[in-house]
Amino acid sequence: MNNRIKELREDNDLKQIQLANILNMTQAQYSRIENNEFELSYDGLIKLANFYNTSIDYILGLTNNKIPYKRTNENEN
Repeated sequence: MNNRIKELREDNDLKQIQLANILNMTQAQYSRIENNEFELSYDGLIKLANFYNTSIDYILGLTNNKIPYKRTNENEN
């Protein structure tokens, strides 16, 4: 997972501090995620998937397709 997170950040010319701010954590905490010393929470995965407009599956390395799944509306029947 962390390789994808780092790749996405670098592909978008972002600094660790910018992602740390999005995830409401310090740069040091975010760095530990990229270095596989700390796991990102479920909520953090959702925030990153939404921020990068991709799927959690892509971030986790379960697919190589960056295109996100169609989001569903919970109010639809």
